[in-house]
Amino acid sequence: MKLHDTGVYLVNGVPQTSAPAGVTEADAKKGTIAYGILKAHNTGDSMQDLRMKFDSMTSHDITYVGIIQTARASGMTEFPLPYVMTNCHNSLCAVGGTINEDDHQFALSAAHKYGGIYVPPNMAVIHSYNREMMSGCGRMILGSDSHTRYGAFGTMAVGEGGGELAKQLVGRTYDMSYPGVVAIYLTGKPAPGVGPHDVALALVAATYANGYVKNKVMEFVGPGVANLSADYRNGIDVMTTETTCWSSIWQTDDTTKEYFVQHGRPEAYKELKPADVAYYDGCIELDLSTVECMIALPMHPSYAYPIRELKANAKEILQAAQDQANRQLGGKVEMDLVGKICDDGRIYVDQGVVAGCSGGTYENICAVADIIKGKSCGNGEFKFSVYPDSMPTYLELVKNGAVADIVSAGGIFRECFCGPCFGAGDTPANGEFSIRHTTRNFPNREGSKPGEGQISAVALMDARSIAATAANGGYLTAASELTDVEYTVPDYHFEQGVYDKRVYNGWGHPEPDYALKFGPNIKDWPEQPALTDDLLVKIVSYITDPVTTTDELIPSGETSSFRSNPLRLAEFTLSRKDPAYVPNAKAVKALDEQRKAGELPAEVARVYDDLKKLGYAPDAANTNIGSAIFANKPGDGSAREQAASCQRVLGGAANFACEYATKRYRSNCINWGMLPFLVENPGALDNGDYVYLPGVRKALLEAADELDAVAVKPDGGLVKFTVKLGAMTDAERRILADGCLINYYKNN
Repeated sequence: MKLHDTGVYLVNGVPQTSAPAGVTEADAKKGTIAYGILKAHNTGDSMQDLRMKFDSMTSHDITYVGIIQTARASGMTEFPLPYVMTNCHNSLCAVGGTINEDDHQFALSAAHKYGGIYVPPNMAVIHSYNREMMSGCGRMILGSDSHTRYGAFGTMAVGEGGGELAKQLVGRTYDMSYPGVVAIYLTGKPAPGVGPHDVALALVAATYANGYVKNKVMEFVGPGVANLSADYRNGIDVMTTETTCWSSIWQTDDTTKEYFVQHGRPEAYKELKPADVAYYDGCIELDLSTVECMIALPMHPSYAYPIRELKANAKEILQAAQDQANRQLGGKVEMDLVGKICDDGRIYVDQGVVAGCSGGTYENICAVADIIKGKSCGNGEFKFSVYPDSMPTYLELVKNGAVADIVSAGGIFRECFCGPCFGAGDTPANGEFSIRHTTRNFPNREGSKPGEGQISAVALMDARSIAATAANGGYLTAASELTDVEYTVPDYHFEQGVYDKRVYNGWGHPEPDYALKFGPNIKDWPEQPALTDDLLVKIVSYITDPVTTTDELIPSGETSSFRSNPLRLAEFTLSRKDPAYVPNAKAVKALDEQRKAGELPAEVARVYDDLKKLGYAPDAANTNIGSAIFANKPGDGSAREQAASCQRVLGGAANFACEYATKRYRSNCINWGMLPFLVENPGALDNGDYVYLPGVRKALLEAADELDAVAVKPDGGLVKFTVKLGAMTDAERRILADGCLINYYKNN
């Protein structure tokens, strides 16, 4: 794999580092596939400042209630574009009594009232339904899930927080600067046993830490694309999220065309390819034949190694991964990976799972069946589960015998469910090691609770190598080690009747008088204050990890059942990373309540007295008091808006960071009125400090490059420093000034 350190021109399909005669870089940039799609969806006058509207949207049962509640409060009367609501996250979680099914009934009633598309529980995981029924060449889809990726079907798909979807529902646009575009130039053909997850993990390992494609578009081109099936391309594409890219797109061909014909939508196909000359801001050249069977060790998809290399250096590599994981766990509990090395040097695994939008596809599961047919998973400790991605996939696997082959070998075949991806399905026992073809292996994504002394480890692998390991009784085995497997891949026949008989499609036919069904756990968003002239915040959590994920900001798993209740969910904020955060944030919120009641709390009076030493004259009536966190690089991972909204409903007013890991998390902060400050000198701050920001509202609205800030230490010490807010649109500045997106729409 080669990562170019300069821009690259693709000339008649061949990469080169210099421009052809008479061609300018500016003109050649218009030759990418991405440019054409973005131009077609841009409603603004400039291609540098995009103002986009999407062709359709999608959410699942962790996010759609909050989005619809936001849009209702902002004046929505009907869905202005097709909106797919799936029920694939909270469909098998019984936490909280009736509240999950209450959410599902809310979504069905909303589909009737506003004209939406409702996919019942266990019918399909979110991204599979959208691939099958909503994708199309040249289209754009916005989803409130970070793995919203349909680039393999010529569809630029973007995962964002709920606020961005609410904007589309009230007729507004998705605003951003034109992104960089990086070519992923594929050649060669994968070796037998090497699956899409192997290619994806190799790409993630090469790009995540160095930020090579951060907030950019990955555009897959080159002769190697033709050597990949549609399912294989999808398996690579869905994992582009883990590189921190913004979106993805692939050149299309007869394989793409056949997929749409197969799914009864031939009109969705058109050829997409770069122009004869196209300029890319970077290029990754990847010979698919060089990719090996991979494993991503705990606790990130980028910690990837060839399985061959891991087995040859098991003690050294597992010790390093174990040490890294335990540093990340912060002493709450100790992970033991080295203990999985047996006396004979083999590595023992306790569990294998193939699931969701990345693992549960038709070809992956057929390959699993080919490998495990006639074998046995063993009747010891090893467990093996398979979750299909949709009921049409499930039906075809029943018909061709794959389900029978897997179950006969001791595997468990389950419903269409995303749980193993986010910590709500097949949680291993304490101390166990699980290998999974899912999208993420972040801490707690397997469902354990380190704060309560529980830990299990998850590594990511391709379905083929997981099946090879299962057939070997749980001893780590790469599929490439098998020499007796014939991969059959029976023809796939899509049965749309499965959806026709169960999915409610109300697009274009809203029923305004239809009553929404509210369960007792579905609550409105609490009101949020507008930004005052000055601002005083207290740092109530100080996180020095290199990266802070959204899973740490608001844990996944059983907490998802409470995501229709903003205040109840907020009780889990940073619960596994910093249990003191919630009570400390609540204490600051109480100070602001006293201030609004006309009292000046003694703690705040002391801070104001210290500030007067520098000549400031704080006006309590025009100075909100809020909480804040510092983190080096927050926001890697999920698109879930609750990572920001939970802080906000607890009185959060700002974040301080050296940088933000993803655009989507920063957008979530803005949409919830959380000022996303950047600091160049994090040493100026510490936990427990107050930070005074004089004239913050004026500086925000006037787009000042820097804002003055003063840290007031618990001992009365004062440190002056500056902060920045980074690039923002005028609308984003107004949203922050108004206090949140809902307020902005009420005021405008």
